[in-house]
Amino acid sequence: MAEVLRNNLLSMDRAALEAYFERLGEKPFRARQVMKWVYHQGETDFSAMTDLSKALREKLAATAEVRPPRVIADQLSRDGTRKWLMRVDAGNSVETVFIPEEGRGTLCISSQVGCALDCQFCATAEQGFNRNLDVAEILGQIWHADRLLGRDENGNRRLTNIVLMGMGEPLANFRNVLPALRVMLDDLGFGFSKRRVTLSTSGVVSNLYRLADEIDVALAVSLHAPVDEIRDEIVPINRKWPLAELMDACRYYIERHPGRHITWEYVMLDGVNDSEAEARQVAKLLAGIPSKINLIPFNPYPGARYRRSSDARIERFRKVLQDKDFLVITRKTRGDDIDAACGQLAGEVQDRSRRQERRAAARAEAVS
Repeated sequence: MAEVLRNNLLSMDRAALEAYFERLGEKPFRARQVMKWVYHQGETDFSAMTDLSKALREKLAATAEVRPPRVIADQLSRDGTRKWLMRVDAGNSVETVFIPEEGRGTLCISSQVGCALDCQFCATAEQGFNRNLDVAEILGQIWHADRLLGRDENGNRRLTNIVLMGMGEPLANFRNVLPALRVMLDDLGFGFSKRRVTLSTSGVVSNLYRLADEIDVALAVSLHAPVDEIRDEIVPINRKWPLAELMDACRYYIERHPGRHITWEYVMLDGVNDSEAEARQVAKLLAGIPSKINLIPFNPYPGARYRRSSDARIERFRKVLQDKDFLVITRKTRGDDIDAACGQLAGEVQDRSRRQERRAAARAEAVS
């Protein structure tokens, strides 16, 4: 007997869920009731949703489900960072990281299985690319973390901030990321403030304009170099959308959302992008854009081509930018003992891009 194909309710934002209930012959307000059960109570069992009629509960049990990815590994760092490996299909898993800090708890979630962009300093890029995550797989990471972390001693949610900075390029999966963002912000969904949800992009310029027109969330841009010559090499998407086009799109985002600033992520690579001259070029590039700059000491991983800049070089770079009146933070490395630090997420990827295979062949040829 064929298995019944059920609708995963985690795959729908409020508008889609209301339309779904209308197709079932139900009032749209049923969507609001179910969202509260799923996102506020963490409930997946329709029979427990007691403010729904028995007939509707039975109908949902026969035709729908609430199915997040399955947690298959749970690691805790000595600094309190926690990493989950979540199975999304038979051959692929993604990683999700919780970073506790004084007064807040940030969850770093993935948007793709692997990444197609091939940034040269990132462990995820080494894994290659398989596919986009669907809406339920994106939201399911938050759903699991929220349940597993629970509340603190004062009854407050431990999870306060979401960053789309895990595996993958969010704007390369715009179709699924946008409805997921809507559920993150929806009071009937996770109910996060728009200032506590951050999307990070390496520069998919076409979809950055679409994002600006569709939704208001915090924006982080993986800059990593102040000139095209360097960025073309370490962030290859720059060859399609060079810095001038990226800066225009970022200015547009700020125009559409007054009062916002952009967070610029800048990984510090020894001898590549970390000189004082390059710091002055960064200042010139970002002039006039409300900005916060995060300097990220490179986090090594097996097979990495680069070295971390010395503390002294990072400090000199930071001082140049501060003297130009930029807010600059040198990010503290967290979770590196469990490979949970920025740039270290790898998961399990059935690589359709054959990148792992090509790189292994190139390394073999280099030593032959």
